[in-house]
Order: sequence, then C-alpha cells, then structure tokens
Amino acid sequence: MKTISSPNKKFIRRIIKHYLKYDTENPFIFISAILAFLGITTGVMVLMIAMGIMNGTQEEFTKKLFVMNYPLTILPVEEDAVNKTLIRTLHKKFPHLQFSPYYTTQVITRNEGAVQGSLLYGVDYTKESAINSIFQKAKGNSSSIFKVIVGEGLSFEMDAPKGKKVTLYFSEQQAIGFGTMPLQKRFVVDGVFKSGLKAYDKAIMYTTLEAFEKLLKRKIGFYDGLHIYSKNPMEDIKKIKDVLPKNVVIEGWWQQNGNFFSAMQMEKKALFLVLLLIILVASLNIISSLLMTVMSRRAEIALMRTLGATKTEIRSIFFRLGLIIGIAGMAAGTLLGSLGIWILTTFDIISMPEDVYGTSRLPIDLTMNDFGFIILGTSIIILLSALYPAKKASETDPLTVLRNE
Repeated sequence: MKTISSPNKKFIRRIIKHYLKYDTENPFIFISAILAFLGITTGVMVLMIAMGIMNGTQEEFTKKLFVMNYPLTILPVEEDAVNKTLIRTLHKKFPHLQFSPYYTTQVITRNEGAVQGSLLYGVDYTKESAINSIFQKAKGNSSSIFKVIVGEGLSFEMDAPKGKKVTLYFSEQQAIGFGTMPLQKRFVVDGVFKSGLKAYDKAIMYTTLEAFEKLLKRKIGFYDGLHIYSKNPMEDIKKIKDVLPKNVVIEGWWQQNGNFFSAMQMEKKALFLVLLLIILVASLNIISSLLMTVMSRRAEIALMRTLGATKTEIRSIFFRLGLIIGIAGMAAGTLLGSLGIWILTTFDIISMPEDVYGTSRLPIDLTMNDFGFIILGTSIIILLSALYPAKKASETDPLTVLRNE
C-alpha cells in the first residue's frame, strides 16, 4: 500500500506526458516552451563553439610563442655570469634538459636600399637546432661563419632570399682613417624561417657564435644568456632556481608574455559570462511557459488535489516539466555544438590572415573543463527556472479555484 509521503511516479509521468502535448486551446504555452527549448539549444551551441575558438586561438598563440621565446631562459645580472662553467653544472644536475647559449645585439639590416632594424642572435647551430624546430628546418649548409638565418618577413622586405648577401650594421665603431664609423659586415643568407608570427619573422635573425667572437670581440665561453628546453618548464624552473647563483635570473616563456595571456584569459571569462546570458534569457521562457501552464490548468490542479494528489506530486510534475524542456535543449545544443565544431575543424569554411593570427584555419579546441563549466552553468539556470513555477503550482488552493469555477 502506498504511503501518503511517497509520490505516485506513474501518476506523475502520465500527467507530464499529457502536459507536453500540443494544446489547441492554449497554443502560446506550447510555443513558449518551444522557444525556451530553442533558446537553451542555441545558447549551449554558441557557448561550445565560442569557448572552443577562444581556447584554440590561445593554444595556437602559445605554441608559436613557446617555440620563439623558449621554455626557459637564464639571463645574467652581472657581466660574464652566464658561462661554460654554469652550463656544465646545469647539464650535470639536469641531464634531461637541453641548453643553447647565445649572444645577442641589435643590428640594422640593409640591402638594395631597404633598411630594417633587427635583433641578431649568435647561436651554436647544433645546440639551437635541438631546441628550436623552426630554426632546425630553416638552416642551410653554408660553411662560412658569417651567415644568417632570417625570418620570411625580413627576407621579403630586404629582397634577400636564401643564398643572397645582406649588410649588417652594428652599434660598435671601427676606425676609418682619422675617424670612426659603425662596424659593418656582409653576411650570406643561409636560410629563411617562418614562425607563423609576422612580428618575429621581421625582427629576429640568427648567426654563429664565431661571428660574434670575431667581429664583436666577445669572450669565448661567456654568453649573453642561455636558452633551455624543458617539457615541464613550470616544474623545472623551481628546481633550477635552487641551484642558480645569485648573479643570474631565470624566466619562463609565460612570464615574458604574462600580460598577453592574462588578457586572453580575462576575455575568455567575459565571453563565457556574456554568452551565458543567452541561456538565462531562454530560462525566462521556461518560467513563463510553466506559469502559463499553471494558470491555464488551475482547475485540473485543483481537481487532482481533491482526488488525493499531494503538494509534492504537483510540485514534482511542474518541476520535471521544466527539467525536460531544459535538459532536452541542453542535449540538442550539445549535439549541434559538437557538429558545428566538427564542421569548422574538418572543412576550411572560415579563413584567417595567417600573418595576424599565426594560422590560416580557424583553431578550435573545446576542453573538457570548458565543456563541464558550460553544462554546470546551464544546469543551474534550468534548475532555478523550474523551481518557482513548481512551487506556485503546489500552492494552488483547490477550494478557492473550484468555488470560482
């Protein structure tokens, strides 16, 4: 025998099925429910695609910046602090890491009347190739120590393809007769790299360590910095800090571009909240649809109450009605969002300027964390939207309604 406190599930399911049918006398109730369903579907779909694009764009920039900025970089606080002794010590204590020492200076590149300021790095070609895939693909086989690898943008502006020579002007002075003039030297273009970011392709050049030592009289074995490749830089930076002397500092690639990634993260959060408003607006249709159902079915609710239906059963009927509309919309939105992401990643529908965004295709990568937040936020809104109408339905006074009828 059923106890009074135990809801009749079969009764609840039958009434819900009845209320979900199209009502010819009150078509606006059904239309309002459909609009709520479509609104939640659209909101979830747009949220999934937008979060996927934001995350994919962030990962694309991270990939480019990770290569060109290097996972970890050691910089000297005092002169000659980064030297072979320090490198040997680090290599001994961290054999899983790869190191590439470098010199650096600013130069002016000139060729056939075109002039461009650049940042010149002197590197060991073998060690740099091991940690920089872009450099490794671009390097040529010239035997000269006075060779440079330039970016695609700089090569185009200077009209200097591989094999051609360019003149580099240094800030150091050289004696000419009774005066001085900036040091200059002709370098052969040994390769052209393409990082995917125009700013890097126009501003960075690589040459040999020997060129710096011969032209700029740099001390052999004493460097301007040390690039380090690590698969887990955020963990390794803490370990390396513990063994570094006080006359050097270490930076991670995320610290060198901290403001950029903070801005992208803030933009992602703001976009999530704004698009969540679509679902919030759709939830108002759930509330209005259920309230209209309650108002139009007051006599039926009163009759069910007089026939023995409890407040809990009435509340459960309308609460589940709201959940069905919301969950159906959420499921449809998830399917459409997944379909939209698959279409955008499979077919080249939207093209982008590669020199601006670093890729010509729209990058989309929806993480499980982002998807989880979308489902969680939508579920909370749906639950709250179904509570108030269900409460109002359960408070219907059968005596008052039947007296007025």
